[in-house]
Amino acid sequence: MSARTGRIRGCTVTLAVLAVLAAGAYLAIPRILDRVGVSIDATALPWGPPCSVQTGAGEDGPSVGLSVADAQRATTAVALEALGGAAPDTSGIDPAALDRLREGPADDAGPSLSCRAAAADGLEAEDLTPSGLTPRAEAVRTAMAEVFGEQSLGGFEPGGVDAGHGSDSAHYDGRAVDVFYRPVSEENRREGWLLAHWLVAHAEELRIANVIFDDRIWSVRGSAGGWWPYRSPDPDNEILRHLDHVHVDVQRGGA
Repeated sequence: MSARTGRIRGCTVTLAVLAVLAAGAYLAIPRILDRVGVSIDATALPWGPPCSVQTGAGEDGPSVGLSVADAQRATTAVALEALGGAAPDTSGIDPAALDRLREGPADDAGPSLSCRAAAADGLEAEDLTPSGLTPRAEAVRTAMAEVFGEQSLGGFEPGGVDAGHGSDSAHYDGRAVDVFYRPVSEENRREGWLLAHWLVAHAEELRIANVIFDDRIWSVRGSAGGWWPYRSPDPDNEILRHLDHVHVDVQRGGA
């Protein structure tokens, strides 16, 4: 055997060993995390499906993985069903995921779907349109209206807004829209989560940066971790906690 052939065989063996080790890690890591009591969203695993729906009780319950396209179909279907519209075909999507998206957690409304997403590179900063929103934010408003119909909206106005929000709010840039679900009730919270899940499923396509609702936040830059607790500056204020509205803002762009 020549030296060159020996080197090739040696490299082949090394690659095979690495593949076996990687496969072992793929199978072992979730089990190890489970044994030590570490809970992570299924979407945090880079080799897993980009979206997941928690179908069991509690944050540690079973989940169903979905592609982004299936997450978009599923969230659009359950939203249109709730509004009495014609839903897209959901064949091939686990019925358990659809049921959870329709009904939400059994005892208390809350997040069920999350997706990994990447912030877009090379986006340009945008000026306001006549509505007071940037073109990207206007595109989100249009896309929501196509599925959810007429909504109670706020957080923007022609010429822009310069008061009523936190000092670094995306509302002042015309990048944010609030969708109201008032009064705060279990029924309205569940309707709000239909929209929040739909926004997350379409986040990468619509260049969404953040979705905030019901004391939780999903951020494109932290999307591998799923939904995070949202810390309101005033725990007694329903508006600041986003209990009565879904907040969505788009990526800024520019430097």
